[in-house]
Amino acid sequence: MTNVLIILTYPEHLRRQYSDHIREKFPGSTVNVVDHHSKVGPYLGSAEVVLTFATMIADHVVKDAPNLKWIHAFSTGTDGIEGLPSLRPEVILTSTRGIHGAPMSEAALMAMLALSRNLPRSVRNQDRRSWTRHVPRLLEGKTVGIFGVGVIGAALAPRCKALGMTVVGVDPIKRDVAGVDRMHGWDEVPRIIGDLDYVVLFIPSSATTQGIVNAELLLAMKPTAYLISLGRGEVIDEPALVGVLQQGRIAGAALDVFRKEPLPDDHPLWSMENVIITPHLGGLSDEYPKRAFPILDENIRRFLAGDIRNMINLIQR
Repeated sequence: MTNVLIILTYPEHLRRQYSDHIREKFPGSTVNVVDHHSKVGPYLGSAEVVLTFATMIADHVVKDAPNLKWIHAFSTGTDGIEGLPSLRPEVILTSTRGIHGAPMSEAALMAMLALSRNLPRSVRNQDRRSWTRHVPRLLEGKTVGIFGVGVIGAALAPRCKALGMTVVGVDPIKRDVAGVDRMHGWDEVPRIIGDLDYVVLFIPSSATTQGIVNAELLLAMKPTAYLISLGRGEVIDEPALVGVLQQGRIAGAALDVFRKEPLPDDHPLWSMENVIITPHLGGLSDEYPKRAFPILDENIRRFLAGDIRNMINLIQR
C-alpha cells in the first residue's frame, strides 16, 4: 500500500487512535508514529505520507524525506507547512478544513464567558477558600467583533446571536453570513474597533497579517473590552499586547495561540491576572478523530487511486 509517518504531540493512547485507524482501514500500510518531529529520523527514508498538524512539523522532515509525496494537515491552516523552505513543489498538501467550527466556537464562547464572569478570580479564591464575591458582566447586549469570518467565524456568529449579542464581522470578503449584523473590511477596523466589547481573532497567518493587530489597534479598543485570540499568534504584536494589558488599557485577554509555542515560562503573560492562557486547545475536542477521519480516509483512497486532483481540501501552491 504505502508508508505513513504520523507526527502528533499527543499522549500515546491518542496517537494510537490514528495509527490503529489507518491500519484497520488500509491493511498493508506501514504506519510509524512519533510524538515530536525530532524523532522522525529512522522513518524519513521510507515515508511517502506525513500526517500531522501544521504546528507540529519542521523543515528537516520534508528536507530529509526523499520519497515524500503527500502531507495531510489535521488542522485548518497549512501556513506552517507551506512556509517550510525545503517543501518541494510536487509534494501534495491537504488540510482538514471544515470540521473546526464547533470546537473553535465553543472555545471562543468559553473565553468570553470566563472573562466576563472573571472565572480566574473565582478559581483563585477557591484555592484560598476565600468566599469573596464580585459582579460579573453580561454577554447579552454586548457587541462582538469576529475577525476572520471563514468556516469557523461563520459558526460562531449565530451562537453569539443566540446569547443576545450584536455581531460584527471583519473579513477581506464582504458577504452575507447568518448571524452577522454587519460586515466590514480590514480597512475599516481602526474606525470600528472602538465599538466592540469583544474582539475574537480567527485571522490566518500570512505575510500580510503578521502583526496586523498592532499597538494602534489595541489602544483603539475600549478600556472595558476583551481580546480573544484563537487563530494564529503571529497576527498580534505581542510586546504591544503585553504593554496594553500591563497598563490596563483593555480589560483582559484570553490567548490560545502565541508567536512561540510552547509559551516560554518567563513570558510576562503568564503572571497577568487579567489574562487566560490555554495551550493551543481551541480546535481540539473529544470528537476530533471521529470528525477528521472521514476526510483523511477519502483522501487516502484518492491518493492510492492516483486521483490527486479530487482530493479533499487540496491546497494549491
